[in-house]
Amino acid sequence: MRAPDLLHPRPEGLYCPAGDFFIDPVRPVARALITHGHADHARAGHRAVLATRETLDIMALRYGADFAASSQAAKLGETTTLGGVRVSFHPAGHVLGSAQIAVEKDGLRIVASGDYKRRHDPTCQDFEPVACDVFITEATFALPVFRHPDDRGEIARLIRSVAQFPERAHLVGAYSLGKAQRVIALLRAAGHDGPIHIHGALEKLCAYYESRGIALGPLAPATVDDGQRDRFAGAVVIGPPAAFAERWARRFPDPVSAFASGWMLIRQRARQRGVELPLIVSDHADWDELVATIGETGAGEVWVTHGREEALVRWCELNGIKARPLHLVGYEDEGD
Repeated sequence: MRAPDLLHPRPEGLYCPAGDFFIDPVRPVARALITHGHADHARAGHRAVLATRETLDIMALRYGADFAASSQAAKLGETTTLGGVRVSFHPAGHVLGSAQIAVEKDGLRIVASGDYKRRHDPTCQDFEPVACDVFITEATFALPVFRHPDDRGEIARLIRSVAQFPERAHLVGAYSLGKAQRVIALLRAAGHDGPIHIHGALEKLCAYYESRGIALGPLAPATVDDGQRDRFAGAVVIGPPAAFAERWARRFPDPVSAFASGWMLIRQRARQRGVELPLIVSDHADWDELVATIGETGAGEVWVTHGREEALVRWCELNGIKARPLHLVGYEDEGD
């Protein structure tokens, strides 16, 4: 069997004809396999969805219990057969419940990574390389300029700033699913044990993380408008980045604007957003991690999607690995 016969791009997403399913389709389909809960990968309206328990729960939180006509929970490492195709889910290390999806038939194995990172994250399972013939990798940060620092050092910078400016609130923009909970957990690991204030948009997801055994410590709402601006002095406030451009953010005393993202490595992006304290904390693999992961899979062929596709394809070719860009559309960098 040729790899494109087992899995190939269609307008809806990656399609497996033998199993009659799509991986992370961008349009409603009859059967969807979902890698993780970010909205660019997990959409409502499919007839049947197969994903990890956590991803299904996150989709229900975001879209309502009827996000699909039917759903089935996949256990990591276990194999399910769909139309003669063996399918298994493996940890991707991106956010809670995120998974790579391995598709295998007639001795050919293709692994679709979804989004992934290689750094340890206390809020989700670490990435596990899966041996395969073809590896489908994301390319969000697939340029050599992207080499991300240790996230503990970035959180230490935040804690130092809080100590240096005790009269100011620190407003940390962090995406609602994955990044916000990771920043909270990193703050706790660094010894910040006081209440962390969160925007209302984070409450359900933080509560869900806690229900899955991920301790986030004392959290307090940051949406109560009682006119007492000074009570947020010295506070760390976490919310979705868009919220800090809204009227809601004006309640805080002389705030320090921070943003946790791999894109904060690019100073111009920080300036454009008016970010005073850029925190380089990424939920995607950087350049070195992308090329190392390709090597660990042992894949003889690499398909590259959503990101800096051409640079990674060129690296593969220079290193004797067959590669092609998939040019899939509809995927963004919501998780970073």
